[in-house]
Amino acid sequence: MNRYINLYTEANPNPNSMKFVANVMLAEESITYDFPTLESAENSPLAQELFTLPYVQRVFVMNNFVTVTKDEKYHWHDIIAQLKQQIKQYLEENKPVIKTQNVTSTLTSNGDEPEIDRKIKQILDEYVRPAVETDGGFIGFHSFDDATGTVKVLLQGSCSGCPSSTITLKMGIENLLKRMIPQVQTVVAEGV
Repeated sequence: MNRYINLYTEANPNPNSMKFVANVMLAEESITYDFPTLESAENSPLAQELFTLPYVQRVFVMNNFVTVTKDEKYHWHDIIAQLKQQIKQYLEENKPVIKTQNVTSTLTSNGDEPEIDRKIKQILDEYVRPAVETDGGFIGFHSFDDATGTVKVLLQGSCSGCPSSTITLKMGIENLLKRMIPQVQTVVAEGV
C-alpha cells in the first residue's frame, strides 16, 4: 500500500552531503544508522538501493531524514532530482528503511559512568547536537581520557568528511567544553 511522502532537501556545510527530510519517522528517535559502504548497509534496504547509484558514497539515517554523501566528481544539480525521486518512491512504497532496529542508542547513559562523562554528554546534547542534526549529521560522545583531558567524539552523517567539521570541532565544540568543564583540554573526532 502506497502512502503520501513529502520529501524536501536541505543543504549543509558539507558540500558533498545533502539532507533529505521526510514527513514520517525513518528510524527510532535518536538512534543513528551510518553506512559508509554498501557492505555496511546489510540492515538497510534503503541504503543498499541508494548505493546502486554510482555517485552515492555514504548514507546516514536518523529520525525523519536521510543524509546522502556523494562522490565529489558529481554536481548536485545533475543528480538531486533522481536521488530525491528514488528516496520518495521507496518511502511511498512503504518499504523498510532499517530491517532490524535493535541497535542501542549512542545516547544511552550508563548509571555507573563517571560524572564528567555525564556532564560532557549533557553539554553535547543541549548545545551541540541540535545544530549538528539540523545540518544532517550526528555527534556522539565516545570517551574521555582523564590523564590527557581529551574528549573523543563520533561524527556521522554530513559531519563525516566535512571540510568545516575540523573548524567546528576545534573552534566551537572544544572551546565550549573547555569553558564549561575545566578538565577538558582537547576534543578529537573518532572514526572519521
